[in-house]
Amino acid sequence: MIRYTLLILFPLIISCKNQKEIKSISVGSVKNGSLKNGTKFSYKGKNYSYFSSTSYFILSRCYVNDRVKNVTVKSYKNLNKIFPKQKWGIMECSRKNGGKMKPHRTHQNGTSIDFMTPMKWVKSNKQFRWKAHLGVWHYLINFDKDGYLNKRKKVQIDFDMIAYHILELNKEAKAEGLYIKKVLLKINLKDNLFKSKLGAKLKKTGIYFAKYLTPMIDNMHDDHYHIDFGIR
Repeated sequence: MIRYTLLILFPLIISCKNQKEIKSISVGSVKNGSLKNGTKFSYKGKNYSYFSSTSYFILSRCYVNDRVKNVTVKSYKNLNKIFPKQKWGIMECSRKNGGKMKPHRTHQNGTSIDFMTPMKWVKSNKQFRWKAHLGVWHYLINFDKDGYLNKRKKVQIDFDMIAYHILELNKEAKAEGLYIKKVLLKINLKDNLFKSKLGAKLKKTGIYFAKYLTPMIDNMHDDHYHIDFGIR
């Protein structure tokens, strides 16, 4: 009986092992590519969550290269040790097999992620989360040139948290053999970011931040910052 059971289970064990060993392959570029053996983020982690049930369960825009996922999840684990009360948001990534994903011009090969811009109450310096549950409508949130929500002085982009996050991503990317290829953030918000607590350290990394964006693209990158990872 034991021998019979082993004969049945052995192929299943080998199959599971092989599945774990399958690695993602990012083909082509972020603007013209595809994704093989992509892996998706959990809808909710300990200190992060995916921003939209529609984008996640229906449109399946939550897939990335497995190495990019490792970098992202590890960065959140690191941040949880420093800021245990801080919550983070992952926005759109790539489709299961990559390819075009409107209205995005990139996100095609599993190496692009939109990260939700963290916000804070100016007076208390505590995290502001009320707008984090808008789903796909979150892309329509607007900030002024200094990162204040809707030109009001009560809520502002938390530039300190953005700097911490990108630095952790950069550290884990290097450990994984990847690198941050490009960051898209609204042009007039970069000065505020580099003036934050870790802004000088972030600037010294040499990570490339887009220096020019068309007005339409520029206006779209305040509620989130887009990051393209490079695979060596």
